Amino acid sequence: MVFSTPSAAFKMISIPEALDIVLAEANPLPAETVPFQKAFQHILAADVLGAEPVPGYRASIKDGYAVFSSDGPGEYDIVFEAHAGTAPGTLTAGNVAYISTGGPVPDGADAVVQIEDTKTIEDSSTANNKSIRVKILRQVRPGEDIREIGSDMAAGQIALPAGHSIGAAEVGILATVGAVEVSVHRKPHVAVLSTGDEVMEPSVSKLTPGKIRDANRAMLLAAAVETGAKVTDLGIAADTAQQVEAALDKALSAGADVVLTTGGVSMGDKDFIKPLLERRGTIFFGKVCMKPGKPLTFARVPNSTTGRNTLVFGLPGNPASSLVTFHLVVVPCLRKMAGWPDPSLRRIHVRLAGAIKMDPERPEYHRAVFHWERPEPVAGAEISKSGGEEIFQGEFVAESTGGQISSRILSLKSANALIEVPAHKGSLPAGTRLTALVIGEIGSMPQPQQHPILTMKAP
Repeated sequence: MVFSTPSAAFKMISIPEALDIVLAEANPLPAETVPFQKAFQHILAADVLGAEPVPGYRASIKDGYAVFSSDGPGEYDIVFEAHAGTAPGTLTAGNVAYISTGGPVPDGADAVVQIEDTKTIEDSSTANNKSIRVKILRQVRPGEDIREIGSDMAAGQIALPAGHSIGAAEVGILATVGAVEVSVHRKPHVAVLSTGDEVMEPSVSKLTPGKIRDANRAMLLAAAVETGAKVTDLGIAADTAQQVEAALDKALSAGADVVLTTGGVSMGDKDFIKPLLERRGTIFFGKVCMKPGKPLTFARVPNSTTGRNTLVFGLPGNPASSLVTFHLVVVPCLRKMAGWPDPSLRRIHVRLAGAIKMDPERPEYHRAVFHWERPEPVAGAEISKSGGEEIFQGEFVAESTGGQISSRILSLKSANALIEVPAHKGSLPAGTRLTALVIGEIGSMPQPQQHPILTMKAP
């Protein structure tokens, strides 16, 4: 049986409208409790509190000598040593104690003199000429080089708030406060399906006329993994309604939170995705005013396995369209489901390295590579400084990846930005400044030490 849905049934909407609809349907996934080591690259679902002060004792910041600051410079007896991991002793005025970094400051002492500001006095009568006296060379102030109890974090203080992203540093913080288990948002489970009689596995050694290797599925699986998602490979479904529906059922049974299909969403007689989604769930949109990616489709389908709705994205079959629409709408969706407070892609201002032709009807997301470029120094010009640091001047420059036809997969090569090109007749000359969406890391750049870090907003 062939299902058909007239293209006219779907109103053309803008990409901002489409994104608003997607994010309204995407809800953070239920929280799960995991060992703190496995919280890496997750988003906290609840505040993490420090149960005790950090540090829990008065600790020395440097190797040196614990002293009474009121004693001042002079020669003093070294009465004992305080090393990290030992209990603090008690010091009396007129004496000092050798102390190592992290060692407990003795009771009574109110400062530490770093070892560089002292001179040891060796005594040949002692074993190994071990010094028993030291000369303090300068006056220290009370509290100098001491980490007081709770100076890093007070007991009961929020160490990490809900919504915070757990990176390597945060794993260290969790270990520091003894948060051995934490509540995090579960990452989405994404299932990916390719459709089409013409699509073959990449392992096929020789293609017959009319056949193509399946690039989209491998590309989208990798892109989903890059977001941190768990993935399921649904394989290739032939152009029959039965195979497409069987693949959807497999995804639902596997508990997929999101299903990505490629192909089958245009206006052909064998495009079965939209009719299937219309019958099994609710289609929110099926046509978006953008280039590439006009046939982009979004729906929800009830899932009895999870007891929640599964979100389905019908992505276009052309590779560039498929990955561009993934970045524009699927990435923000997956981020929100994973608990990101702000799931949007970052925008930057770029200057065009070359001319770009505009489309008169649809805004285009032009694949490009951007880098930071500094202006050439002018002979005799003074270097602007602020607080002793050079002020970096320059801007992001974006260079097109070449031909932007949606079937050209090489237009994706090394692309780390999508330039937002407005719909208009004519071309934009080199030097035009536009906004761009960041979809990758900054690539190799000359003199990297002279480039400022691109601030990427993180949860």
